Formats: sequence, structure tokens, C-alpha cells
Amino acid sequence: MPIKIPDHLPARQTLVTEGVAVMRETDAIRQDIRPLRIGLLNLMPNKISTETQLARLLGATPLQIELTLVRMTDHVARNASPDHMAAFYRPWSEVSHEKFDGFIITGAPVERMPFEEVRYWTEMQRIFDWTQTHVHSTFNICWAAQAAVHHFYDVPKHELPGKAFGVYNQTNRAPSSPFLRGFSDDFAIPVSRWTEVRADDLPASAGLQILADSEETGLCLLNDPQRRSIHMFNHVEYDTETLQGEFTRDGGALPENYFPAGDPNRPPQNRWRGHAHLLFGNWINEIYQTTPFDISLIGEAPAAERSVA
Repeated sequence: MPIKIPDHLPARQTLVTEGVAVMRETDAIRQDIRPLRIGLLNLMPNKISTETQLARLLGATPLQIELTLVRMTDHVARNASPDHMAAFYRPWSEVSHEKFDGFIITGAPVERMPFEEVRYWTEMQRIFDWTQTHVHSTFNICWAAQAAVHHFYDVPKHELPGKAFGVYNQTNRAPSSPFLRGFSDDFAIPVSRWTEVRADDLPASAGLQILADSEETGLCLLNDPQRRSIHMFNHVEYDTETLQGEFTRDGGALPENYFPAGDPNRPPQNRWRGHAHLLFGNWINEIYQTTPFDISLIGEAPAAERSVA
């Protein structure tokens, strides 16, 4: 099934060109099946790239998805076009009364700051709490994953001696998890961060399950059943050229295990695309199987068994 996104969103033409099924808003309203409502709180500097990356993964799943783009209420994104933000994004204060089957919160370029010094930290805390009553399942990425486990469980983050930057093998620690259905025993994921959350700091009483990690870069994917969340500490959503763009922009050391033979003049190869699609497909499937058919019941009653039209 296709993803329903605004007709004039820049990501639309990119996805259509790639063969991703995209539905026009005018066609979607004629369908009787309730689409899954997915919200995307996009905190990344390059809004359009991140929108496209995540819409691509959501649009490849076999269900109709209605994507809502969300921004912080008062924070003004410095690197985003005001016209683009006004046309396609809704402030969280405007959607806070609505219910979502799934909600994605991205990374943000603030990871080296203490959480409490981030300008929008107070609203971020309110959003995390709001997901417990208005969202069926939350997918936190990179900084958002660190922020969520800090907010809910007081887990600290630790500064790394140098940036973890490249493509690193991750070990599948929970092959029976529905989120890792179809995953190989190890798989490559892009990593781009200056800080980490450590397994030893996770509270034993929280019921957190490590789904994947790496000897080199630590925690990768964490299941949080108590909060109906999964936390991805790396960037499974990245495009092939995203790390290359960061290297060109920031300089510094070459990304590890990324350019063939370590040669930045050779185009990188994408070794994570299949697992990115698997992870998002598995997440969407779990939402579909467990979310109430009546979306108003999210957060108010146990998830009803979903009837398939």
C-alpha cells in the first residue's frame, strides 16, 4: 500500500522517481480502510533529506500510511526554509490533542550539550510524556533515543573520546524479537555521534531489552515495552551519500568502513538499505497488529485486536 503525504512535499517527486508507491491526498479520502497515522517530529538540520529518507522507508511497507510532519512549537529551525516549514509542518502544540498509531522523533545536532541546556528540552519532555497517552508506538532515533531513556529512566549519556563515524557491524541479540524478524545475525548500520548510552547504565527494573549492539560502538537498538518505544541510537535511515556529505561538510577523520578501500574518491556502497526496510516494515507491522481500530482509544484502553477489512 502507498504512503499518503502532501501533494507538493519535495520528497514526493523523489519517491515517485524511485518507484515508491505514493498516494495523492485526493485519492486517499475515497478509501474505506483506516490508514495508520504516523507523526514525524523532525529535529534534523536538513529537513527535506530526513523527510525523504523516512518517507521512503514508511512508503515501502504494505499498508497505507498517513504521514504528519511535526516541529517544535517555538523553536525556529535555522537551516530550514520558513516557507517549507510553514507549508508542510504543524507545531506540536497544534497536534498535541490528536492520536497517532506511530510517532518518530529524529536525532538533533545538540548531542554534546547537556539535555537540560537544550533550548527546547522542556517541550521535549512534554512530548515524551504525551507519547504515553496519545501514541501507540514511538520510534526514537539517535539523540532522541538518548533523550528518551534519560527522561524516562535517568540514564546518562557519555562523551566519546572521538566521534563514532562510519558504518559498523551490529550483532543481533534478539533474533526472536518481532522487530528483528528476517534480520541476519549481524548487519551494518551507519553511526554518526559524539556521545553514547551504555548498557551498564540501564536500570534492570525497567525491562529494557537490547536488540542489537556493537563491540565498537555500543548500543544500537533497544526495545522499551513499558513505554511502547524502540530506541535506535544510530542512523539506519541514512541515504548512501549521507555520511559522505557529513565528511565533506565537517572534515576530520574518514568515516570507518564506508568508502571502498578507504578511498574517498570512490563512491560508497550501501550495505544497510535492506535492514532499514526490514526494521521499519517490522515496526509498522507490529503497530498494525496491535493498535486499536478506533484511534481514539489509543492511550485510554488496552489495544484492541485489529480487524482486517
